[in-house]
Amino acid sequence: MLSPNYYLSLFCINYSLSLLLLCSVMKPAMEKKQSLCGFLSLLIIHLAIKTSAAGTPTLQQLNRGFRASFDQSAGSFQPLLSDPTGIFSFGFLQINSSNLDLAVIHLPSNQPVWRAIPGRPAQRSGSAFLSFNGSLLFSDQNSGVLWSTPATAGDRVVLLNSSNLQIIKAAGPIDVLWQSFDFPSDTIVQDQNFTSNASLFSTNQRYSMRLGSNYLALFMEFGRGVEEPMYWKRTALEAKNQIVAGEGPIYAQLSPLGFLGLYQKENAPVDELSFDSFARGITGFRRLTLEADGNFRAYYWNGTIWVSDYKAMPELCELPSACGAYGLCSAEEKRCGCIDNRSHGCLAADAGDLCGSGNDDFWVLRRKGVDLANKEVLGFVKVESLKECERLCKRNCSCWGAVYNNATGYCYEMDYPIQTLLEVGDENKIGFFKVRITGNHGGRGGGGGGDKVRKAAEALVVVGVLAAVTLAGVAVYRLWRARRKTGERADGSMVEELAPGPYRNLNSSSFRSIEMSESFRK
Repeated sequence: MLSPNYYLSLFCINYSLSLLLLCSVMKPAMEKKQSLCGFLSLLIIHLAIKTSAAGTPTLQQLNRGFRASFDQSAGSFQPLLSDPTGIFSFGFLQINSSNLDLAVIHLPSNQPVWRAIPGRPAQRSGSAFLSFNGSLLFSDQNSGVLWSTPATAGDRVVLLNSSNLQIIKAAGPIDVLWQSFDFPSDTIVQDQNFTSNASLFSTNQRYSMRLGSNYLALFMEFGRGVEEPMYWKRTALEAKNQIVAGEGPIYAQLSPLGFLGLYQKENAPVDELSFDSFARGITGFRRLTLEADGNFRAYYWNGTIWVSDYKAMPELCELPSACGAYGLCSAEEKRCGCIDNRSHGCLAADAGDLCGSGNDDFWVLRRKGVDLANKEVLGFVKVESLKECERLCKRNCSCWGAVYNNATGYCYEMDYPIQTLLEVGDENKIGFFKVRITGNHGGRGGGGGGDKVRKAAEALVVVGVLAAVTLAGVAVYRLWRARRKTGERADGSMVEELAPGPYRNLNSSSFRSIEMSESFRK
């Protein structure tokens, strides 16, 4: 199907050619009008060419043998396939100045509702191309195939007005071999089934959403073998329908009426998560997106903008890493700080675990009046004391920290790199945090997780004392020489002169660090 812009461009070209022909037969007395006529004709031709280029017909199906290369002169999105309504389009999406992806776009807002997200980043170059020969292949002439669909026997690719991209087999009854709705990226849209076989991942790959046997949950993603900790959970209330064991897993579906339903069968939902716009007659297209900050938000399109009508975590401090690694979030003041009170950026984010190089490669940071935003979905053990809670974490190389409640005896271990903690007024809640020793901050800020820290501190003391003794000896010798020459009487000024040297520096920095280290080892 050809677009209206295509027909408009043909009309403009025909009209301009007719105008040029008319101008050519004008009498010489009308030279000024001829010049104006010719200028207008050329202008119309120029506009027609631009209109034709901008409105290059977008296909409504891709057949076997299709191939399209990425056009570097295209804008942020190069459309290749459109849905029947012209609201959604599938094509090349520029992610930043250097990377490329395949995406389905909501054209009125330029919002991606699905992305391929290849395992290896696709470079933004003229060598990238998309082909279809039974399977969709996203390739680069230098790197080979970057992403492909498992279906290999498809006859054509279509984009439905629901934004669902499908590979279908047309011979006989139409058979859907693959569809984007089964492989969501960071978004689900209305009437799309989100099953237990699928996961949502935020664009930065730091957060995910999955279904359990009777719940919907959000998780932090650290990679490198670290177990994904849960930070938000919605358990099915089962008010209208019951989950029956053995009747299959549950699935989620976003309703145009303004709620997310959890179902086991296609009847009454086992749970409904209602939005602010629920049952208000709003007909705008809806989406749910897991965003880069870890929040899960619902939106509807009002014809001009996306309107947010639901947040899984409405408050800043509920987010898993609102203030970054080793951050401290104040809910009352709605501000961020650091666990160790530093003012120029908190300790660096870490990854993995501490199992590779022994228990001495970390130092310890403690803080009273802290809590975990996600403690309701974390496991805990009841212990007799803070010391026992710390001991459990210290001997576990997968544990990065723990929060102990002195009032209840609950010990919450964090088997993942430290993120943001909540600042609370209750000093019965005490945090114990490991910090990996690196060249940038090993042993700094107080701590004492192992012998290496203590030995380094002892070495620092020895070096400082030796330097001080040496300088003192040199000073005494020079003063003695001077007294021999001038006969001046010695007084206490010698000690005062030496004080600004290494003793003062050692007293103000190294000794304080050693004192803190010793206190943390107790």
